[in-house]
Amino acid sequence: MNYFRSEAIRQTLESSEVKFNGLVFVICLLFTFGLLMMTSASIEIASSQYQDPFYFLKRQGIFSIIGLVVVICTLHVPLVFWKSVSGFLLLGSFLLLILVLVPGVGKVVNGSARWIDVGIFNLQPSELAKISIVIYLSSYLDRHLIEVRETWPGFLKPLMIVGAASVLLQLEPDHGALVILTLTAFCMIFLAGAKLHRLFLIFLLFLGAVIYVAMTKPYVIVRFSSYLNPWAAENVFGGSYQLTQALIAFGRGEWFGVGLGNSIQKLYFLPEAHNDFVLAIIGEELGLVGVGTIIVLFCLLVKTAFIIGRNAERKEAIFEAFVAYGIGLLFAGQVMVNIGVNTGLLPTKGLTLPFLSYGGASLIVSFFMAALLLRVQYETECFEFESTSTS
Repeated sequence: MNYFRSEAIRQTLESSEVKFNGLVFVICLLFTFGLLMMTSASIEIASSQYQDPFYFLKRQGIFSIIGLVVVICTLHVPLVFWKSVSGFLLLGSFLLLILVLVPGVGKVVNGSARWIDVGIFNLQPSELAKISIVIYLSSYLDRHLIEVRETWPGFLKPLMIVGAASVLLQLEPDHGALVILTLTAFCMIFLAGAKLHRLFLIFLLFLGAVIYVAMTKPYVIVRFSSYLNPWAAENVFGGSYQLTQALIAFGRGEWFGVGLGNSIQKLYFLPEAHNDFVLAIIGEELGLVGVGTIIVLFCLLVKTAFIIGRNAERKEAIFEAFVAYGIGLLFAGQVMVNIGVNTGLLPTKGLTLPFLSYGGASLIVSFFMAALLLRVQYETECFEFESTSTS
């Protein structure tokens, strides 16, 4: 069956005419726009620290080439392969999450051990863990959909896996990835048809755990209090420094911005301007119009992911459907948290903006997720080809 399915996919891809693909168009726009704005946000700090204004652009260019190779390879791999190795992906992601905690292996930055130095870039296990767990959950839901809907054991088993990953993420700590992964898992299980009262009970337990962790970590309390009152004298140059500088950037940008390359906040006022806070620089240089354009593009990306997932589900391709749903939820969660942090709607948390922020791990994994989404789209179209060819 898999042979005929793969053969049908191959024949469809070879014989079909080149058509406009909205998903590819949106991804290309986000990537191109991100490369431009990341360069603009980093040009001063790169010139000062590395005596090369295009240092970060060159590195991001290398990551982009790697990402494109990943895209090409992923597009040529049938989704049935990822389904068959989902358990190994899960195991590998857990091993990396454990390895990053080993002293001397995990790279500690600002008190968090989230990276493993692999030479040309820092590998971030949490990025791989998020998509690996989405693939595994999709495989699990494909095999145990009725159990998830009807029984407590079927409902709890995938959440136990997510809980174990959450504990490892908390040990780093990486609260942003923890929240996004947990909410993505909850939403996927909800979309699978799990009973709402079960989800509500588990969500209350999760919320209680979050509150407990916050109460036992002094730096979390400080960060939250500075979030509630960022302009207080003790916070402006303390816990809310990044937030206040980001808000100044948005304020300077107004409707149409001060012009590309004319940001003042990127001149050492706003830390991580080319990384977690690149949206604030977009707001300063291109204004509300520029930020609104980015938001619209991400909304189109997430909407397309759910449309692809829904089409797959209608054809009873459950694994493919939940891969699309999970990827859409990961993109949506990461974008909402990053925008919330940049605009002061959420407490400050280091989290990249997909395709726009500087960083090898984030960009490569974003390319991989986009390629998986494209593969789901192609295979869903091939289901139609198979049905029409046999009729």
